[in-house]
Amino acid sequence: MRRFYITVCLALLALASAAQTRGSHNAEIARNLEIFDDIYRQLDTYYVDTLSADTVIGWAIESMLSNVDPFTTYHPEDDEELKQMASGKYAGIGSVIRMNQRERRAEISEPYEGTPSQVAGLKAGDVILSVDGKDTEGVRLDDVTQQLRGEAGTNVEVRVRRPGREGELTFVLTRKTIQLPVIPYYGMQNDSVGYILLTGFTTGAMLEARQALLDLKGQGMRRLVLDLRDNPGGALDEAVNIVNLFVPEGRKVVYTKGKIPSSNREYFTSSEPVDTLMPVVVLVDGGTASAAEILSGSLQDMDRAVVVGSRTYGKGLVQSIHDLPYRGNLKITVSRYYIPSGRCIQAYDYRHLNADGSVGTVPDSLTREFLTQGGRTVRDGGGIKPDIEITADSLPSFIYDLVTGEEMFDYVTQYVLRHSEIAPAATFSISDEDYDDFVAYIRESGFAANRRSERVLGLLKDATRFEGYYDDVRTELEALEAKLTGDLASDLQRMKEDVKPYLNTEIVSRYYYQRGACQQQLGDDKVFSEAMRLLTDGEEYNKILHP
Repeated sequence: MRRFYITVCLALLALASAAQTRGSHNAEIARNLEIFDDIYRQLDTYYVDTLSADTVIGWAIESMLSNVDPFTTYHPEDDEELKQMASGKYAGIGSVIRMNQRERRAEISEPYEGTPSQVAGLKAGDVILSVDGKDTEGVRLDDVTQQLRGEAGTNVEVRVRRPGREGELTFVLTRKTIQLPVIPYYGMQNDSVGYILLTGFTTGAMLEARQALLDLKGQGMRRLVLDLRDNPGGALDEAVNIVNLFVPEGRKVVYTKGKIPSSNREYFTSSEPVDTLMPVVVLVDGGTASAAEILSGSLQDMDRAVVVGSRTYGKGLVQSIHDLPYRGNLKITVSRYYIPSGRCIQAYDYRHLNADGSVGTVPDSLTREFLTQGGRTVRDGGGIKPDIEITADSLPSFIYDLVTGEEMFDYVTQYVLRHSEIAPAATFSISDEDYDDFVAYIRESGFAANRRSERVLGLLKDATRFEGYYDDVRTELEALEAKLTGDLASDLQRMKEDVKPYLNTEIVSRYYYQRGACQQQLGDDKVFSEAMRLLTDGEEYNKILHP
Protein backbone atom coordinates (compact mmCIF):
# COMPACT_ATOMS: atom_id res chain seq x y z
CA MET A 1 0.00 0.00 0.00
CA ARG A 2 2.82 2.36 0.92
CA ARG A 3 4.66 1.63 -2.35
CA PHE A 4 1.44 2.36 -4.30
CA TYR A 5 1.03 5.66 -2.43
CA ILE A 6 4.62 6.70 -3.23
CA THR A 7 4.13 5.79 -6.90
CA VAL A 8 0.96 7.88 -7.11
CA CYS A 9 2.70 10.84 -5.44
CA LEU A 10 5.63 10.67 -7.84
CA ALA A 11 3.26 10.53 -10.80
CA LEU A 12 1.34 13.57 -9.53
CA LEU A 13 4.60 15.47 -9.00
CA ALA A 14 5.70 14.65 -12.57
CA LEU A 15 2.37 15.86 -13.95
CA ALA A 16 2.57 19.05 -11.89
CA SER A 17 6.12 19.67 -13.10
CA ALA A 18 5.09 19.12 -16.73
CA ALA A 19 2.11 21.46 -16.31
CA GLN A 20 4.35 24.11 -14.74
CA THR A 21 6.86 23.78 -17.60
CA ARG A 22 4.08 24.04 -20.16
CA GLY A 23 2.62 27.05 -18.39
CA SER A 24 6.00 28.75 -18.33
CA HIS A 25 6.45 28.02 -22.06
CA ASN A 26 3.02 29.49 -22.89
CA ALA A 27 3.79 32.59 -20.82
CA GLU A 28 7.07 33.01 -22.73
CA ILE A 29 5.18 32.82 -26.05
CA ALA A 30 2.59 35.37 -24.89
CA ARG A 31 5.26 37.78 -23.62
CA ASN A 32 7.26 37.72 -26.85
CA LEU A 33 4.20 38.08 -29.08
CA GLU A 34 3.16 41.11 -27.02
CA ILE A 35 6.64 42.64 -27.44
CA PHE A 36 6.59 41.98 -31.19
CA ASP A 37 3.11 43.51 -31.53
CA ASP A 38 4.18 46.65 -29.65
CA ILE A 39 7.42 47.00 -31.66
CA TYR A 40 5.51 46.88 -34.93
CA ARG A 41 2.85 49.33 -33.78
CA GLN A 42 5.52 51.82 -32.66
CA LEU A 43 7.39 51.33 -35.92
CA ASP A 44 4.20 51.99 -37.85
CA THR A 45 3.43 55.10 -35.77
CA TYR A 46 6.81 56.79 -35.43
CA TYR A 47 9.01 55.64 -38.33
CA VAL A 48 9.88 58.55 -40.65
CA ASP A 49 8.45 56.83 -43.76
CA THR A 50 5.20 54.96 -44.27
CA LEU A 51 5.85 51.20 -44.25
CA SER A 52 3.87 48.40 -45.87
CA ALA A 53 2.58 45.95 -43.27
CA ASP A 54 2.82 43.07 -45.77
CA THR A 55 6.46 43.91 -46.49
CA VAL A 56 7.68 44.52 -42.94
CA ILE A 57 5.88 41.60 -41.31
CA GLY A 58 6.89 39.50 -44.32
CA TRP A 59 10.52 40.30 -43.46
CA ALA A 60 9.90 39.15 -39.89
CA ILE A 61 8.27 35.89 -40.99
CA GLU A 62 11.00 35.13 -43.52
CA SER A 63 13.76 35.87 -41.01
CA MET A 64 12.12 33.76 -38.30
CA LEU A 65 11.63 30.73 -40.54
CA SER A 66 15.10 30.98 -42.12
CA ASN A 67 16.61 30.58 -38.67
CA VAL A 68 14.63 27.41 -38.02
CA ASP A 69 15.71 25.33 -41.02
CA PRO A 70 15.78 25.83 -44.80
CA PHE A 71 12.77 23.58 -45.37
CA THR A 72 10.22 25.40 -43.17
CA THR A 73 8.74 28.08 -45.42
CA TYR A 74 5.75 30.39 -45.69
CA HIS A 75 3.71 30.44 -48.90
CA PRO A 76 1.19 33.27 -49.28
CA GLU A 77 -2.21 33.02 -50.94
CA ASP A 78 -2.33 31.10 -54.24
CA ASP A 79 1.39 30.36 -54.32
CA GLU A 80 1.95 28.51 -57.60
CA GLU A 81 5.40 27.34 -56.46
CA LEU A 82 3.89 25.24 -53.66
CA LYS A 83 1.35 23.64 -55.99
CA GLN A 84 4.04 22.82 -58.55
CA MET A 85 6.31 21.44 -55.83
CA ALA A 86 3.65 18.95 -54.74
CA SER A 87 2.19 17.96 -58.11
CA GLY A 88 4.98 18.63 -60.58
CA LYS A 89 2.39 20.45 -62.71
CA TYR A 90 1.78 24.00 -63.85
CA ALA A 91 -0.20 25.66 -66.64
CA GLY A 92 1.85 27.42 -69.27
CA ILE A 93 3.68 26.98 -72.57
CA GLY A 94 6.21 24.38 -71.38
CA SER A 95 9.54 26.08 -71.86
CA VAL A 96 12.56 26.96 -69.73
CA ILE A 97 13.63 30.57 -70.19
CA ARG A 98 16.86 32.36 -69.32
CA MET A 99 18.02 35.98 -69.27
CA ASN A 100 19.99 37.28 -72.24
CA GLN A 101 22.13 39.93 -70.56
CA ARG A 102 23.12 41.70 -73.76
CA GLU A 103 19.52 42.02 -74.93
CA ARG A 104 18.19 42.63 -71.42
CA ARG A 105 15.37 40.28 -72.33
CA ALA A 106 14.33 36.73 -71.60
CA GLU A 107 15.04 34.09 -74.22
CA ILE A 108 13.95 30.51 -74.76
CA SER A 109 16.49 28.17 -73.20
CA GLU A 110 14.78 24.80 -73.67
CA PRO A 111 11.28 23.99 -74.94
CA TYR A 112 10.00 20.76 -73.39
CA GLU A 113 9.24 18.08 -75.94
CA GLY A 114 5.54 17.75 -76.77
CA THR A 115 4.49 21.00 -75.06
CA PRO A 116 2.81 24.04 -76.69
CA SER A 117 6.14 25.87 -77.10
CA GLN A 118 7.83 22.97 -78.93
CA VAL A 119 4.79 22.04 -81.02
CA ALA A 120 4.30 25.67 -82.10
CA GLY A 121 7.95 25.89 -83.20
CA LEU A 122 9.66 28.01 -80.54
CA LYS A 123 13.37 27.21 -80.41
CA ALA A 124 16.22 27.62 -77.96
CA GLY A 125 17.82 31.01 -78.58
CA ASP A 126 14.59 32.80 -79.53
CA VAL A 127 14.70 36.21 -77.81
CA ILE A 128 11.30 37.14 -76.32
CA LEU A 129 10.38 40.66 -77.42
CA SER A 130 6.88 40.82 -75.94
CA VAL A 131 4.23 38.73 -74.20
CA ASP A 132 0.62 39.66 -74.99
CA GLY A 133 1.89 42.95 -76.39
CA LYS A 134 3.90 43.89 -73.29
CA ASP A 135 7.55 44.71 -74.04
CA THR A 136 9.94 42.48 -72.08
CA GLU A 137 13.03 44.71 -72.21
CA GLY A 138 14.40 45.08 -68.67
CA VAL A 139 11.63 42.89 -67.20
CA ARG A 140 12.73 40.43 -64.48
CA LEU A 141 12.92 36.78 -65.50
CA ASP A 142 10.40 35.74 -62.83
CA ASP A 143 7.92 38.31 -64.11
CA VAL A 144 8.21 37.05 -67.71
CA THR A 145 7.67 33.51 -66.40
CA GLN A 146 4.46 34.61 -64.69
CA GLN A 147 3.28 36.31 -67.90
CA LEU A 148 3.77 33.09 -69.85
CA ARG A 149 1.86 31.05 -67.28
CA GLY A 150 -1.88 31.23 -66.77
CA GLU A 151 -5.09 29.23 -66.88
CA ALA A 152 -4.97 26.08 -68.99
CA GLY A 153 -6.88 26.64 -72.25
CA THR A 154 -6.14 30.36 -72.47
CA ASN A 155 -4.08 31.88 -75.27
CA VAL A 156 -0.87 33.88 -75.01
CA GLU A 157 0.85 35.80 -77.80
CA VAL A 158 4.65 35.61 -77.82
CA ARG A 159 6.70 37.77 -80.20
CA VAL A 160 10.33 36.70 -80.69
CA ARG A 161 13.46 37.48 -82.68
CA ARG A 162 15.25 34.39 -83.97
CA PRO A 163 19.04 34.47 -84.54
CA GLY A 164 19.94 34.03 -88.19
CA ARG A 165 16.53 35.15 -89.43
CA GLU A 166 15.40 38.63 -90.42
CA GLY A 167 12.28 40.15 -88.94
CA GLU A 168 10.19 39.02 -86.02
CA LEU A 169 8.07 35.94 -85.44
CA THR A 170 4.75 35.90 -83.61
CA PHE A 171 3.33 32.77 -81.99
CA VAL A 172 -0.11 32.39 -80.45
CA LEU A 173 0.05 29.46 -78.03
CA THR A 174 -2.69 27.80 -76.02
CA ARG A 175 -1.55 27.21 -72.49
CA LYS A 176 -1.99 23.70 -71.13
CA THR A 177 -1.23 21.85 -67.93
CA ILE A 178 2.44 20.88 -68.08
CA GLN A 179 3.49 17.75 -66.24
CA LEU A 180 7.20 18.08 -65.48
CA PRO A 181 8.99 14.88 -66.51
CA VAL A 182 9.76 12.67 -63.52
CA ILE A 183 11.51 10.14 -65.75
CA PRO A 184 12.94 12.15 -68.66
CA TYR A 185 14.70 9.08 -70.05
CA TYR A 186 14.79 5.33 -69.70
CA GLY A 187 16.11 2.70 -72.09
CA MET A 188 18.17 -0.42 -72.67
CA GLN A 189 21.95 0.09 -72.51
CA ASN A 190 22.81 -3.35 -73.89
CA ASP A 191 20.91 -6.58 -74.40
CA SER A 192 20.30 -7.11 -70.66
CA VAL A 193 20.86 -3.86 -68.68
CA GLY A 194 18.18 -1.20 -68.43
CA TYR A 195 18.55 2.38 -67.20
CA ILE A 196 16.01 4.68 -65.52
CA LEU A 197 16.67 8.33 -64.64
CA LEU A 198 14.31 9.39 -61.84
CA THR A 199 14.40 13.15 -61.15
CA GLY A 200 11.75 13.64 -58.47
CA PHE A 201 8.89 12.23 -56.40
CA THR A 202 5.87 14.27 -57.40
CA THR A 203 2.39 12.80 -57.66
CA GLY A 204 2.38 9.83 -60.05
CA ALA A 205 6.12 9.10 -59.86
CA MET A 206 5.53 5.46 -58.89
CA LEU A 207 3.20 4.88 -61.84
CA GLU A 208 5.82 6.26 -64.24
CA ALA A 209 8.55 4.17 -62.64
CA ARG A 210 6.40 1.04 -62.77
CA GLN A 211 5.59 1.56 -66.44
CA ALA A 212 9.27 2.14 -67.26
CA LEU A 213 10.21 -1.08 -65.45
CA LEU A 214 7.58 -3.10 -67.28
CA ASP A 215 8.60 -1.64 -70.65
CA LEU A 216 12.25 -2.47 -70.03
CA LYS A 217 11.46 -5.98 -68.84
CA GLY A 218 9.47 -6.42 -72.03
CA GLN A 219 12.63 -5.50 -73.94
CA GLY A 220 14.65 -8.19 -72.17
CA MET A 221 16.02 -6.30 -69.15
CA ARG A 222 17.53 -8.59 -66.51
CA ARG A 223 19.56 -5.94 -64.60
CA LEU A 224 18.80 -2.31 -63.76
CA VAL A 225 20.65 0.96 -63.16
CA LEU A 226 18.41 3.38 -61.23
CA ASP A 227 19.84 6.90 -61.37
CA LEU A 228 18.90 9.17 -58.42
CA ARG A 229 21.69 11.72 -58.82
CA ASP A 230 20.61 15.33 -58.27
CA ASN A 231 17.16 14.07 -57.26
CA PRO A 232 15.96 16.50 -54.54
CA GLY A 233 13.17 14.25 -53.29
CA GLY A 234 9.48 14.96 -52.89
CA ALA A 235 6.52 12.95 -51.61
CA LEU A 236 7.43 10.29 -49.04
CA ASP A 237 4.52 8.05 -50.13
CA GLU A 238 5.85 7.95 -53.69
CA ALA A 239 9.28 6.84 -52.43
CA VAL A 240 7.70 4.04 -50.39
CA ASN A 241 5.67 2.88 -53.38
CA ILE A 242 8.74 2.82 -55.64
CA VAL A 243 10.62 0.73 -53.05
CA ASN A 244 7.61 -1.61 -53.26
CA LEU A 245 8.42 -2.25 -56.94
CA PHE A 246 11.52 -4.15 -55.79
CA VAL A 247 10.56 -5.74 -52.43
CA PRO A 248 7.63 -7.89 -51.28
CA GLU A 249 4.41 -6.65 -49.72
CA GLY A 250 4.36 -6.01 -45.96
CA ARG A 251 7.94 -4.73 -45.52
CA LYS A 252 8.55 -1.65 -43.36
CA VAL A 253 10.30 0.96 -45.51
CA VAL A 254 10.42 4.00 -43.24
CA TYR A 255 8.98 5.39 -40.02
CA THR A 256 8.75 8.94 -38.71
CA LYS A 257 9.02 10.44 -35.22
CA GLY A 258 7.88 13.93 -34.28
CA LYS A 259 6.72 16.04 -31.34
CA ILE A 260 3.03 15.19 -31.60
CA PRO A 261 1.55 11.67 -31.95
CA SER A 262 0.09 12.33 -35.41
CA SER A 263 3.64 12.82 -36.72
CA ASN A 264 4.63 9.28 -35.71
CA ARG A 265 3.87 6.94 -38.60
CA GLU A 266 5.09 3.70 -40.13
CA TYR A 267 5.11 3.09 -43.87
CA PHE A 268 4.91 -0.44 -45.28
CA THR A 269 4.93 -1.85 -48.80
CA SER A 270 1.33 -2.67 -49.63
CA SER A 271 1.13 -4.25 -53.09
CA GLU A 272 2.70 -6.90 -55.28
CA PRO A 273 6.20 -5.96 -56.51
CA VAL A 274 7.38 -5.97 -60.12
CA ASP A 275 10.64 -7.85 -59.50
CA THR A 276 12.30 -8.88 -56.21
CA LEU A 277 15.31 -10.72 -57.68
CA MET A 278 16.70 -8.60 -60.52
CA PRO A 279 20.13 -7.08 -59.66
CA VAL A 280 19.82 -3.31 -59.12
CA VAL A 281 22.50 -0.62 -58.86
CA VAL A 282 21.38 2.78 -57.53
CA LEU A 283 23.42 5.87 -58.47
CA VAL A 284 23.60 8.73 -55.93
CA ASP A 285 25.53 11.93 -55.27
CA GLY A 286 25.51 15.02 -53.06
CA GLY A 287 22.33 16.23 -54.78
CA THR A 288 20.41 13.07 -53.82
CA ALA A 289 18.16 14.15 -50.95
CA SER A 290 15.04 13.47 -48.89
CA ALA A 291 12.71 10.94 -50.58
CA ALA A 292 15.55 9.93 -52.92
CA GLU A 293 17.59 9.04 -49.82
CA ILE A 294 14.67 7.04 -48.44
CA LEU A 295 14.58 5.04 -51.69
CA SER A 296 18.34 4.47 -51.94
CA GLY A 297 18.82 3.95 -48.19
CA SER A 298 15.93 1.51 -47.85
CA LEU A 299 17.15 -0.61 -50.75
CA GLN A 300 20.61 -0.57 -49.16
CA ASP A 301 19.26 -1.50 -45.70
CA MET A 302 17.27 -4.37 -47.20
CA ASP A 303 20.34 -5.57 -49.17
CA ARG A 304 18.20 -5.21 -52.27
CA ALA A 305 20.54 -2.96 -54.28
CA VAL A 306 24.16 -1.85 -54.45
CA VAL A 307 24.56 1.91 -54.06
CA VAL A 308 27.28 3.55 -56.19
CA GLY A 309 28.48 7.17 -56.34
CA SER A 310 29.23 9.78 -53.68
CA ARG A 311 27.66 10.45 -50.28
CA THR A 312 24.14 11.87 -50.42
CA TYR A 313 22.94 15.21 -49.04
CA GLY A 314 21.72 13.96 -45.64
CA LYS A 315 18.15 15.27 -45.29
CA GLY A 316 16.39 13.18 -42.67
CA LEU A 317 13.57 15.64 -42.00
CA VAL A 318 9.93 15.42 -43.07
CA GLN A 319 7.70 18.41 -43.89
CA SER A 320 3.93 18.74 -44.01
CA ILE A 321 1.75 21.59 -45.27
CA HIS A 322 -0.58 23.42 -42.87
CA ASP A 323 -3.28 25.93 -43.74
CA LEU A 324 -2.98 29.54 -42.59
CA PRO A 325 -5.48 32.42 -42.53
CA TYR A 326 -6.17 34.18 -45.84
CA ARG A 327 -5.44 31.01 -47.82
CA GLY A 328 -1.74 30.95 -47.03
CA ASN A 329 0.25 27.81 -46.22
CA LEU A 330 3.10 26.89 -43.91
CA LYS A 331 5.40 24.08 -44.98
CA ILE A 332 6.86 22.99 -41.66
CA THR A 333 9.30 20.31 -40.51
CA VAL A 334 7.25 17.97 -38.31
CA SER A 335 9.37 14.84 -37.86
CA ARG A 336 12.54 12.91 -38.60
CA TYR A 337 12.43 9.74 -40.65
CA TYR A 338 14.21 6.46 -40.02
CA ILE A 339 14.91 3.81 -42.66
CA PRO A 340 14.69 0.00 -42.10
CA SER A 341 17.98 -0.43 -40.21
CA GLY A 342 16.75 2.17 -37.69
CA ARG A 343 19.13 4.94 -38.73
CA CYS A 344 18.31 8.58 -39.38
CA ILE A 345 20.60 10.04 -42.03
CA GLN A 346 20.12 13.74 -41.13
CA ALA A 347 23.52 15.36 -41.58
CA TYR A 348 22.89 18.99 -40.53
CA ASP A 349 22.08 20.32 -37.06
CA TYR A 350 20.14 23.53 -37.69
CA ARG A 351 19.44 24.08 -34.02
CA HIS A 352 23.12 24.25 -32.98
CA LEU A 353 25.18 26.44 -35.30
CA ASN A 354 28.95 26.70 -35.39
CA ALA A 355 30.70 29.72 -33.88
CA ASP A 356 30.88 31.39 -37.32
CA GLY A 357 27.14 30.91 -37.88
CA SER A 358 27.48 28.03 -40.33
CA VAL A 359 25.39 24.90 -39.99
CA GLY A 360 27.11 22.11 -38.09
CA THR A 361 27.27 18.54 -39.36
CA VAL A 362 27.65 15.30 -37.47
CA PRO A 363 31.34 14.24 -37.58
CA ASP A 364 31.94 10.67 -38.75
CA SER A 365 33.46 9.83 -35.37
CA LEU A 366 30.10 10.50 -33.67
CA THR A 367 27.91 8.55 -36.08
CA ARG A 368 26.52 5.23 -34.91
CA GLU A 369 26.62 1.78 -36.46
CA PHE A 370 23.51 -0.05 -37.64
CA LEU A 371 23.04 -3.34 -39.47
CA THR A 372 21.35 -4.08 -42.76
CA GLN A 373 18.97 -7.03 -43.06
CA GLY A 374 21.90 -9.26 -44.01
CA GLY A 375 24.21 -7.96 -41.28
CA ARG A 376 26.28 -5.39 -43.20
CA THR A 377 27.37 -2.33 -41.24
CA VAL A 378 25.86 1.04 -42.17
CA ARG A 379 25.98 4.35 -40.30
CA ASP A 380 23.62 7.21 -39.49
CA GLY A 381 24.08 10.96 -39.36
CA GLY A 382 25.66 11.82 -42.69
CA GLY A 383 23.51 10.86 -45.63
CA ILE A 384 23.72 7.55 -47.45
CA LYS A 385 27.28 6.34 -47.88
CA PRO A 386 27.54 4.34 -51.12
CA ASP A 387 28.74 0.73 -51.13
CA ILE A 388 31.17 1.79 -53.86
CA GLU A 389 32.30 5.42 -53.55
CA ILE A 390 33.39 7.32 -56.65
CA THR A 391 34.52 10.88 -56.16
CA ALA A 392 33.23 13.30 -58.77
CA ASP A 393 35.87 15.07 -60.84
CA SER A 394 36.45 18.68 -59.81
CA LEU A 395 36.33 20.97 -62.81
CA PRO A 396 38.22 24.26 -63.16
CA SER A 397 36.13 27.37 -62.51
CA PHE A 398 36.99 28.39 -66.07
CA ILE A 399 34.67 25.65 -67.39
CA TYR A 400 31.90 26.63 -64.97
CA ASP A 401 32.06 30.22 -66.23
CA LEU A 402 32.02 29.00 -69.82
CA VAL A 403 29.06 26.64 -69.39
CA THR A 404 26.92 29.10 -67.44
CA GLY A 405 27.74 32.08 -69.64
CA GLU A 406 25.96 33.22 -72.79
CA GLU A 407 28.77 32.59 -75.27
CA MET A 408 28.55 28.77 -75.42
CA PHE A 409 24.75 28.96 -75.61
CA ASP A 410 24.98 31.43 -78.51
CA TYR A 411 27.57 29.31 -80.33
CA VAL A 412 25.26 26.29 -80.19
CA THR A 413 22.42 28.42 -81.57
CA GLN A 414 24.64 29.26 -84.56
CA TYR A 415 25.71 25.59 -84.86
CA VAL A 416 22.07 24.50 -85.17
CA LEU A 417 21.51 27.04 -87.97
CA ARG A 418 24.32 25.37 -89.97
CA HIS A 419 23.39 21.74 -89.24
CA SER A 420 19.89 20.52 -90.04
CA GLU A 421 20.55 17.19 -88.33
CA ILE A 422 23.19 15.40 -86.25
CA ALA A 423 24.09 11.82 -85.34
CA PRO A 424 21.91 9.93 -82.80
CA ALA A 425 22.10 11.34 -79.27
CA ALA A 426 24.01 8.44 -77.74
CA THR A 427 26.81 8.57 -80.32
CA PHE A 428 27.08 12.25 -81.18
CA SER A 429 30.37 14.05 -80.55
CA ILE A 430 31.43 17.39 -82.00
CA SER A 431 34.19 17.08 -84.62
CA ASP A 432 37.68 18.48 -84.12
CA GLU A 433 37.05 20.99 -86.92
CA ASP A 434 33.86 22.21 -85.27
CA TYR A 435 35.60 22.41 -81.90
CA ASP A 436 38.28 24.63 -83.45
CA ASP A 437 35.45 26.77 -84.84
CA PHE A 438 33.97 26.92 -81.32
CA VAL A 439 37.33 28.09 -79.92
CA ALA A 440 37.53 30.86 -82.53
CA TYR A 441 33.94 31.92 -81.78
CA ILE A 442 34.53 32.10 -78.02
CA ARG A 443 37.77 34.02 -78.53
CA GLU A 444 36.02 36.64 -80.68
CA SER A 445 32.93 36.81 -78.46
CA GLY A 446 34.60 38.78 -75.69
CA PHE A 447 34.20 35.95 -73.17
CA ALA A 448 36.15 36.65 -69.99
CA ALA A 449 36.46 33.97 -67.35
CA ASN A 450 36.35 35.03 -63.73
CA ARG A 451 40.00 34.32 -63.01
CA ARG A 452 39.93 34.03 -59.26
CA SER A 453 43.66 33.29 -59.04
CA GLU A 454 44.46 36.66 -60.62
CA ARG A 455 42.19 38.41 -58.14
CA VAL A 456 43.83 36.62 -55.21
CA LEU A 457 47.26 37.51 -56.60
CA GLY A 458 46.22 41.16 -56.65
CA LEU A 459 45.25 40.93 -52.98
CA LEU A 460 48.60 39.30 -52.23
CA LYS A 461 50.43 42.16 -53.94
CA ASP A 462 48.46 44.70 -51.93
CA ALA A 463 49.21 42.82 -48.71
CA THR A 464 52.97 42.66 -49.39
CA ARG A 465 53.02 46.41 -50.16
CA PHE A 466 51.13 47.13 -46.95
CA GLU A 467 53.54 45.01 -44.91
CA GLY A 468 56.65 46.34 -46.70
CA TYR A 469 57.73 43.07 -48.35
CA TYR A 470 56.79 43.84 -51.96
CA ASP A 471 60.28 44.76 -53.20
CA ASP A 472 61.72 41.59 -51.65
CA VAL A 473 59.23 39.27 -53.43
CA ARG A 474 58.53 41.32 -56.54
CA THR A 475 60.42 39.00 -58.90
CA GLU A 476 58.55 35.93 -57.64
CA LEU A 477 55.18 37.67 -57.85
CA GLU A 478 55.80 38.81 -61.41
CA ALA A 479 56.84 35.28 -62.40
CA LEU A 480 53.67 33.90 -60.82
CA GLU A 481 51.58 36.52 -62.59
CA ALA A 482 53.07 35.51 -65.94
CA LYS A 483 52.10 31.88 -65.33
CA LEU A 484 48.57 32.77 -64.22
CA THR A 485 47.86 35.05 -67.18
CA GLY A 486 46.25 32.52 -69.48
CA ASP A 487 45.55 32.67 -73.19
CA LEU A 488 41.87 31.93 -73.89
CA ALA A 489 42.44 29.84 -77.02
CA SER A 490 45.21 27.85 -75.33
CA ASP A 491 43.03 27.23 -72.29
CA LEU A 492 40.16 25.97 -74.45
CA GLN A 493 42.47 23.57 -76.29
CA ARG A 494 44.14 22.41 -73.08
CA MET A 495 40.75 21.69 -71.47
CA LYS A 496 39.21 20.29 -74.64
CA GLU A 497 38.31 16.89 -73.19
CA ASP A 498 36.62 18.55 -70.22
CA VAL A 499 34.72 21.13 -72.30
CA LYS A 500 33.48 18.78 -75.05
CA PRO A 501 30.95 16.81 -72.90
CA TYR A 502 29.16 20.03 -71.94
CA LEU A 503 29.23 21.30 -75.51
CA ASN A 504 27.95 17.95 -76.83
CA THR A 505 25.09 17.92 -74.33
CA GLU A 506 23.99 21.45 -75.22
CA ILE A 507 24.02 20.60 -78.93
CA VAL A 508 22.17 17.30 -78.50
CA SER A 509 19.47 18.92 -76.36
CA ARG A 510 18.58 21.24 -79.29
CA TYR A 511 17.77 18.26 -81.52
CA TYR A 512 16.63 15.54 -79.11
CA TYR A 513 15.55 17.60 -76.11
CA GLN A 514 15.98 16.44 -72.51
CA ARG A 515 15.61 12.79 -73.44
CA GLY A 516 18.52 12.97 -75.85
CA ALA A 517 20.71 15.01 -73.49
CA CYS A 518 20.34 12.26 -70.86
CA GLN A 519 21.42 9.60 -73.36
CA GLN A 520 24.39 11.64 -74.52
CA GLN A 521 25.71 12.30 -71.01
CA LEU A 522 25.96 8.60 -70.18
CA GLY A 523 28.78 8.17 -72.68
CA ASP A 524 31.24 10.15 -70.51
CA ASP A 525 29.82 9.10 -67.13
CA LYS A 526 32.33 7.16 -65.03
CA VAL A 527 29.80 6.45 -62.27
CA PHE A 528 27.42 4.91 -64.79
CA SER A 529 30.34 2.95 -66.31
CA GLU A 530 31.13 1.52 -62.88
CA ALA A 531 27.51 0.46 -62.46
CA MET A 532 27.60 -1.32 -65.82
CA ARG A 533 30.83 -3.07 -64.87
CA LEU A 534 29.39 -4.16 -61.54
CA LEU A 535 26.22 -5.57 -63.09
CA THR A 536 28.32 -7.45 -65.65
CA ASP A 537 30.40 -8.98 -62.84
CA GLY A 538 27.66 -10.79 -60.94
CA GLU A 539 30.14 -12.31 -58.50
CA GLU A 540 31.33 -8.92 -57.21
CA TYR A 541 27.75 -7.64 -57.02
CA ASN A 542 26.72 -10.57 -54.83
CA LYS A 543 29.85 -10.30 -52.71
CA ILE A 544 28.99 -6.70 -51.81
CA LEU A 545 25.46 -7.58 -50.72
CA HIS A 546 26.39 -10.87 -49.05
CA PRO A 547 30.00 -10.59 -47.82
